[in-house]
Amino acid sequence: MKIAVCGKGGVGKTFLAGSLAAYFASISRPVIAIDADSSPNLALTLGLTEEEASRIQPVAENEELIRVKTATDHPGVFRLSFSVDDIIAKYAVRTPSGAHLLVMGTIKAAGSGCTCPAHSVVRALMRHLVVERDEVVILDMEAGIEHLGRGTAARVDVLLAVSDANKKSLLAAATICRLANEAGIPVAGIVANRNATPEEERIVRAFAEQHGLHVVGNVPYDPAVTAAGIAGEPAGPRQSLAWNAVRELAGALEKTKRPEDKSRGNRKNGVTV
Repeated sequence: MKIAVCGKGGVGKTFLAGSLAAYFASISRPVIAIDADSSPNLALTLGLTEEEASRIQPVAENEELIRVKTATDHPGVFRLSFSVDDIIAKYAVRTPSGAHLLVMGTIKAAGSGCTCPAHSVVRALMRHLVVERDEVVILDMEAGIEHLGRGTAARVDVLLAVSDANKKSLLAAATICRLANEAGIPVAGIVANRNATPEEERIVRAFAEQHGLHVVGNVPYDPAVTAAGIAGEPAGPRQSLAWNAVRELAGALEKTKRPEDKSRGNRKNGVTV
């Protein structure tokens, strides 16, 4: 199963992505969590310390890796075809949650050299993870809708647009769901998050109904999650009310299958990181 978690900045998508990854790992599913946010912090949610997280070198910023994968003997010309399995084996970090973590990183802006090789490696790696692997893959996408415009998340099974009751967050979620439907993603819906009162949940559900959207889950406001965020630690299942909601959401998602799943014979089986 491949799940992309999206939404406006600050709505709690990293908490949801990390909690889903931790849940699937807790039931012995092999999990690769992808931090594709331009401000990556999924590592902390998965239980790594700040020091451990700071030592992770993002794929897009690994100049030696990019050179090895794309360089040719001709200046200005780079390879478009290369393997990426070894990137996962070498750079995916095992986290205390049980999930492995890959940080994609930010591709340098114009003026710092040609970005084409880095784009090529990240694009190939993302496609490989989503299309050709059998693990559960959870993608914590960058805030906004740019990833859908670039097609980064177009091959996932499920797209979750996280939103609270804020109108701006809801409008962003509606746009994300619309683009996901246009991209042919089998399941796309809103996850109501951090609603402190029944009225806030009602606002999210009323907005979804008005716009023809599906609310696939509701994660209530949980003081334990807030406290864990302040401390830079993951909110464990024992003290977190939100964990039960994430577990219910994950169970519902497991019942969802892509129509072509049975015919995807090109996926590699039993690959361990």
